[in-house]
Amino acid sequence: MDQHAIERAAAALPRWTPPAIEGGIPQGDMPGDRVEINQGHIDKANTIFPLLLPLAAGAAARTGRAVVAVCGGSGVGKSETASLLSHYFRCAGVGAYTLSGDNYPRRIPMYNDAERVRIFRTGGLKGLLDAGVYTGEAAAALRGLWEAETDADPGEAAGREWLAVYQAAGRRALAGYLGTPHEQDYDELSSIIARFRSGAGRLWLKRMGRTEDERWYEEVDLSGVSVLVIEWTHGNSDFLEGVDVPVLLNSTPEETRAHRRSRARDGKTDSAFTTMVLEIEQQELDSCAHKAKIIISRSGEVLTFDQYRRLMDREG
Repeated sequence: MDQHAIERAAAALPRWTPPAIEGGIPQGDMPGDRVEINQGHIDKANTIFPLLLPLAAGAAARTGRAVVAVCGGSGVGKSETASLLSHYFRCAGVGAYTLSGDNYPRRIPMYNDAERVRIFRTGGLKGLLDAGVYTGEAAAALRGLWEAETDADPGEAAGREWLAVYQAAGRRALAGYLGTPHEQDYDELSSIIARFRSGAGRLWLKRMGRTEDERWYEEVDLSGVSVLVIEWTHGNSDFLEGVDVPVLLNSTPEETRAHRRSRARDGKTDSAFTTMVLEIEQQELDSCAHKAKIIISRSGEVLTFDQYRRLMDREG
């Protein structure tokens, strides 16, 4: 590892020009992840990098290493932007590695999706009991809503006060799970960050696919790496320790849904339950946004925290 590589790159920043993007560039380490870089991602990375480089240099002043987290909602372009930033660091003579935080949930996607639904429904049922509005009629109606997967739809609660109680209680329960240590293994990733910052040359990094037997570790040579770039929705979470420079790629839940629809990312993009998950994730991102060192709007503009706050208040 070159202890002074970031300092030299930062000193040369006035002469920096965006490097060419020709062919493929190294991507994050999430198995099966498809990174499709477009001009919008390039424009964002071109805006971020001149701001990021001196911040990374300052963070690495003591150890020669820095940890950057690119965070934001689903579909905002975290993987693409993080890959580009790592590429830009390497082109500037600074070793960089892109790590995907999506390798560190406690459950594979299928089981985590099921756990989210279980928590919502269990919380909803307990809410009905606590409010004293659970009845046989409500139980029968819920079974039909569960089968149709519409129990999270606010429209179904019209004229059924008990269902509004169920949905509010279920949402509270779900908010106590999403993005918390119950869902994500922050301790493991924080430990990796700590070992990287202490100068570890090789680290065993987790890989997680989409089936239960697709869990393994790979030993990665980081001896020439000065910047670890983490791309992850929860990269700015209070539960994650050791991040030097959080970068927030902002988008509203509606922008996220529109992007997911365009990519046909899943078969239930427009479901009420998916909408609820995106809204809760946005609340988590919003609660930690004050810590971000760089905030970029969906359209690629640099935002101060006050500008971000006004934008989100207006969208809300």
